[in-house]
Amino acid sequence: MRIQAPSFVDLETPTGPMRTHLFRPDGSGRYPGVILYSEIYQMTAPIARTAAVLAGHGLLVAVPDVYHEFTELGESFAYDKEGTDRGNRLKIEKEITAYDADARSVIDFFGGDEGCTGKVGTVGICLGGHLAFRAAMNEEVDAGVCFYATDIHKRSLGKGMNDNSLDRIPEIEAEMLMIWGRQDPHIPAEGRRMIYDAMTAAGVSFSWHEFNGEHAFMRDEGHRYDPELALLLNSMACQHLNRHLR
Repeated sequence: MRIQAPSFVDLETPTGPMRTHLFRPDGSGRYPGVILYSEIYQMTAPIARTAAVLAGHGLLVAVPDVYHEFTELGESFAYDKEGTDRGNRLKIEKEITAYDADARSVIDFFGGDEGCTGKVGTVGICLGGHLAFRAAMNEEVDAGVCFYATDIHKRSLGKGMNDNSLDRIPEIEAEMLMIWGRQDPHIPAEGRRMIYDAMTAAGVSFSWHEFNGEHAFMRDEGHRYDPELALLLNSMACQHLNRHLR
């Protein structure tokens, strides 16, 4: 379906206002809410296009600025060395509790939005894959999609680089779709195995897919982009979310 022009809302969080970009289906009725977590670059053009794809499949998509405490409202970073270095630095300056509080703010927003059914899902890419994974630990979340989620196996998200995501896996009640690149140097085979084993041991309901792709193979800018895989996996993500959020 068609979508409305993108808009935004500045949500209150314990660490200040968080610009949250909204992509709404252009149709009457109410739709499930989906938090789309960006890479370390915040709300770039590729993330906006991903959000539009999800919204066009009948989902109300909210893209929060993951580093809002440190940036101007709505600021994004370039896909270059400066932007990469800044994103990676902020990733470990932000408190892990602040990431969790941000998720809570978006979930509460969905709960009060007249265009939302109250059903909530999470999607994330790279850093965002890890944030979507943690957001799925909230009881309101019924479905999650994680594209090559970084740092889970290393326990290195947030200030102090000592997150507890692996320990909290038993809290996930959502149906999870986990997608990985086999040639991704950031999440090697042993790291993927650690996450798979922990999810299995905790009894999480999930599907697991590994593809021949490098890190960021979903991003439609840059030499690692694989359009065929991106088309397939965007379709899988939309199907997964609509199946479990309707």
